[in-house]
Amino acid sequence: MKATETKLKGCFIIEPTIFEDERGYFFESYNHRDFCEAIGQEINFVQDNQSFSKKGVLRGLHFQNGEHAQAKLVSVLEGRIQDVVVDLRKDSATFGQHISIELCGKNKKQLFVPRGFAHGFLALSDVVKVFYKCDNYYNKEAEGGICYDDSKLNIKWLLDPINLLQSKKDKNLSNKCNLH
Repeated sequence: MKATETKLKGCFIIEPTIFEDERGYFFESYNHRDFCEAIGQEINFVQDNQSFSKKGVLRGLHFQNGEHAQAKLVSVLEGRIQDVVVDLRKDSATFGQHISIELCGKNKKQLFVPRGFAHGFLALSDVVKVFYKCDNYYNKEAEGGICYDDSKLNIKWLLDPINLLQSKKDKNLSNKCNLH
């Protein structure tokens, strides 16, 4: 496994070692000891989530506040996504900055998102199956979000925003993290 820190401190792209032959492939999608060593901190995941999306579905940008904040390890089982994370840590040198990367089922890359970040993704293929681990349990009262088209973030989405599919909740997101 190879872990590469992004420009956002504590946020890593994880590339597994994949063994392929004529039968197919094999890789460890998660090994607690190796993962923690690679990112330089102890993380204990307590919840796994999985979603299915059609092309053009935009989920996010979501976060959990305070003691309910969540670190996530995001993987794509099938299809392609544009994964976006925003640093909401007010004491961070990269507060208010974001990264956007493409994750897909073919290359098996993962994204580790530390606590204190907003996270969202856009489905780029007809079928998308996303799997992610969280180090804290979801708490409805602690949820927050940022509009996908927040002017300060100026995220360059890879599909035309006019065709995006969002939940009613995501369509009504307002900026609750004081980026402005």
